[in-house]
Amino acid sequence: MLIFNGVVHPVDAPVIPNGYVELEDDKIKGVGPMEALPKGCEGPSLDVKGGHIVPGFVDAHCHLGLFGDALKFEGDDGNEATNPCTPHVRAIDGVNPLDRCFQEAREGGVTTVLTGPGSANPISGQGIVIKTLGAWVDQMVLKAPATMKMALGENPKTVYNGRKETPTTRMGTASVIRTELARALEYMDRQDKADTEAGTNAPDYDPRLEALIPVLRGELPVHIHAHRADDIATAVRICREYGLQFVVVHGTEGYRVTELLAAEGVGVITGPILTDRSKPELAGLTIENPARLAKAGVEIAICTDHPVTPIQYLPLCAAIAVRGGLEPEEALRAITLGGARLAGVAHRVGSLTPGKDADVVVTSGHPLEWTGSVEHVFINGIQVK
Repeated sequence: MLIFNGVVHPVDAPVIPNGYVELEDDKIKGVGPMEALPKGCEGPSLDVKGGHIVPGFVDAHCHLGLFGDALKFEGDDGNEATNPCTPHVRAIDGVNPLDRCFQEAREGGVTTVLTGPGSANPISGQGIVIKTLGAWVDQMVLKAPATMKMALGENPKTVYNGRKETPTTRMGTASVIRTELARALEYMDRQDKADTEAGTNAPDYDPRLEALIPVLRGELPVHIHAHRADDIATAVRICREYGLQFVVVHGTEGYRVTELLAAEGVGVITGPILTDRSKPELAGLTIENPARLAKAGVEIAICTDHPVTPIQYLPLCAAIAVRGGLEPEEALRAITLGGARLAGVAHRVGSLTPGKDADVVVTSGHPLEWTGSVEHVFINGIQVK
């Protein structure tokens, strides 16, 4: 497939005012200006007539497929809120790829998502990166597990206060996370000694602690839910103590601690912005947050937190960030390559780069112009719109 005669936004390279993108099977074969178009290209072609050609959009934090559309308890599979620590639960076992919101995602140009457990538990479980095209989740996987979800602030407090169980305070939430990480370190130490010292017994198998081993080894990053500035600082503190690779999710008051985030090299998945201040820890919500973080040198992505904001409105969330001071191409990066980087799949998606997956979106105007429309969508080289 040759997609040509459009404004090409590679994201990892300058915009091409009039160019083409060539797809071969499920990969991007070539990208360039029209004058460099290889002669003798065969096969189907698509003249976009001055439209914009961009990578498939990437939502780096949502719960797509885990909270059923228009369903209540029957479709709520995003929080195993029966124990504060559930690192062993896996999003891959809960995602329903036939939820109609997957079709809405595709039609809106969202081709890749990081979906996973919500934030009821201090340690919530394993997230997964998937494409939005497929009939069963195993054929959609880009990375599984992709993250270990943790959470600070109001959400765990609210869940467990209602049950009169720990944690009911921010101190308690942090202590629960630390305690479980310390238990996992001891478990690893006992396993290592059993492997190297004759006569030393290995510990009994514990699925919760087993799930935390790749986290402590730096092989599985933590995505830690934190809105308030003090919660963001706690996230940095805990992850630094245990040497964890991590990303802050939401970071609503990140603009108040930009120096800390920049100094620690912490990425932030901002959002959702298209929402009200539904709880006290959102009091500092501002559309300027992504711009102020980016200006400070913090790597950002923009998310919908679907179903909080319906996933098809991811480009609108980026457009709102532009209204808040973010440059348009930076905002586009935040829902493409920035999202892919913070989700750990930038080697596959997020930019129009030869060799990457053939996930391409064609829009009638600039992708962040809400008066425009998504005209065509390709996922793995398959045209889905």
